Amino acid sequence: MILLTGGAGYIGSHIALALLDRGDTVVVLDNLSTGHRWLVPPDAAFVEGDCGDAALVTRLCRDHGVTAVIHCAGMLSVAESVELPLAYYDVNVGRAVTLFAAAIAGGARRLLFSSTATVYGATDAEHLCEDLPLAPVSPYAASKAMVERILADIAATGAATVGVLRYFNVAGADRAGRSGQVSQAATHLIKIAAEAAIGKRDHVLVTGNDFATPDGTGIRDYIHVSDLAAAHLVTLDALAANPEKSLTFNVGNGRGASVTEVLDAVDRVTGRPLHRIPAPRRAGDVARLVADNARIRADLGWQPAHGDLDVMVADAIAWENRLAARLD
Repeated sequence: MILLTGGAGYIGSHIALALLDRGDTVVVLDNLSTGHRWLVPPDAAFVEGDCGDAALVTRLCRDHGVTAVIHCAGMLSVAESVELPLAYYDVNVGRAVTLFAAAIAGGARRLLFSSTATVYGATDAEHLCEDLPLAPVSPYAASKAMVERILADIAATGAATVGVLRYFNVAGADRAGRSGQVSQAATHLIKIAAEAAIGKRDHVLVTGNDFATPDGTGIRDYIHVSDLAAAHLVTLDALAANPEKSLTFNVGNGRGASVTEVLDAVDRVTGRPLHRIPAPRRAGDVARLVADNARIRADLGWQPAHGDLDVMVADAIAWENRLAARLD
């Protein structure tokens, strides 16, 4: 049995679907502060509660025979973290410590953590490899780096085997239309652009056009959410196969696209131009984040199945249309 925190959210719900699709059993723990109960797959057990509730987590692990925990719950906005650093350290670090301790006490021996490429900070590296030093420049990124260190210390004691996945920019939606991103205040570019593409917004802000990039807009490595979910499965399997070896992997496509290139892709998919408005940089943003994904490819045989930018954009727009129909 796998305990999945944040399984009522965008990424967590896709991980739950991938686990269930291959026959795993899953219990989702989510406090629904930002998640949605209807995104949890019907075949998953669901418990409404907080991952920082030690008694609850220990009881769930014991009652369900949990052997592995995938921790996706947390706060995730770079800009918001600059305004609310204490909240980010409380939720992303404090509650993670409680979760891990309670899960281990309940019998879990594999811990898989959702981290972020922003732990690398501002760097001139063309592609970011896992061996680079961590240099976070926002409270959000720092909170993730802190949890990575905590997990390394846990692994050193032998109490659990640890996996860390450093996400790059997640995009798209389940190709069967079962899940996608739902947000009252979207911060992800492709989500925002997809909302504009179906008329939910009348423009897209281009936040920063003075970065040291070819067109001046920030470059990111976009990874389809279903490919990211698949990376969790193969990492979880690798931790089970070799409980003496903890793992850290980048999960990205290995190539970048600028804000302008993403918006151009939306224009291609829809056949009409988006209204773009220049805006200042967001606090904590860096010019370029692109993965070196050679390690996960070589060690686990994982590779993106939906790496084309137009595919990710098309899936995101298809989800927005389904979501709009659901909410009408």
